[in-house]
Amino acid sequence: MELLADNYRKVTTELESAASKAGRGPEEIRLIAVTKSASLEDIKQAAELGITDFGANRVQEEADKVKGLPGVNWHFIGHLQRNKVKYIMPVYSTVQSLDRLSLAKEMQRWAEKSGREITVLVQVNISGEESKFGLRPEEVGPFLEQAAGFDRLKIKGLMAMAPFVDDPEEARPYFRRLRELRDKNAIRGLELPELSMGMTNDFAVAVEEGATMVRIGGALFGRK
Repeated sequence: MELLADNYRKVTTELESAASKAGRGPEEIRLIAVTKSASLEDIKQAAELGITDFGANRVQEEADKVKGLPGVNWHFIGHLQRNKVKYIMPVYSTVQSLDRLSLAKEMQRWAEKSGREITVLVQVNISGEESKFGLRPEEVGPFLEQAAGFDRLKIKGLMAMAPFVDDPEEARPYFRRLRELRDKNAIRGLELPELSMGMTNDFAVAVEEGATMVRIGGALFGRK
């Protein structure tokens, strides 16, 4: 608990510093604690420290963690297969990885079936890497217009991952590009307040470039 608390202080201090540098308040950025390498006990301790948002990458592998900590906001941040949507809908508040219409259709079907709405972010492959999922930047506008027809899905913004680089400054152009893409589509009448970008190695730069959510695992729970 002491190590986790120390890590949390370091992360929040860095986050606050980055926000201040950008002329923003720390309350504008939500910390999503990524649970892939964390045990259920780690996650419960993180909640005791005041963390309210947690991100899972795998549906069934992390099901026990999600069930073991109700009452917080669970975000699904990994690639989502259509046949796993039925497991997501009852327990997650947000899906950050919507990247195709077939998935939107399946999520809409299950949302109607369960009588609920769900917040979603559209995943963008901002780096163009073949190993990453997400829409190409030029596909985002048309996709948003089509996805707007799914009334149970509340599209609130964009999510992306920058390439892993040794120097966080090298990730800055990718974060800036995502913000500009969001702003371009917001001008078209789409409200997209959220930008989920930045991870353990580059979240400070992402905050400086406008992130409203940062997804951090290793810096909190340790790299395992």
